[in-house]
Amino acid sequence: MNDSAPTDHALAAIASIRDRPEAPAVPEPGAADKPEAVKGSVPVEADGYSKTGPGPLQAIRLKWTVRRDEGGNYFVEETIGDNSVPINTGPMTGDAAVKLVDERDSEARRRFEGIKREMTARDVSE
Repeated sequence: MNDSAPTDHALAAIASIRDRPEAPAVPEPGAADKPEAVKGSVPVEADGYSKTGPGPLQAIRLKWTVRRDEGGNYFVEETIGDNSVPINTGPMTGDAAVKLVDERDSEARRRFEGIKREMTARDVSE
């Protein structure tokens, strides 16, 4: 790959968002405020719990995965795309790790939707 490859990926992601003719889904009021682990009544198994962030390209998509070490501590591994070195956060309890994954995913989705709205508004005003 050359030096412009990351820029090319970002531009392709932006173009694919702008080229979508369908209207964005409207979330339920307050739904983004609640982490998914709280929404259901079934407890979540922390080890292996994982979420993948939004976006049209896997190469720039964030992923968070909870891992447990031999000592019973939990860590959250954050990666970008399939081939990046994970950034670990921890140690923490299993519940704290699941909460961190849900918060990071919620924040990423909120920011992604904001970018989509901004780009849609620009299309209308052009």
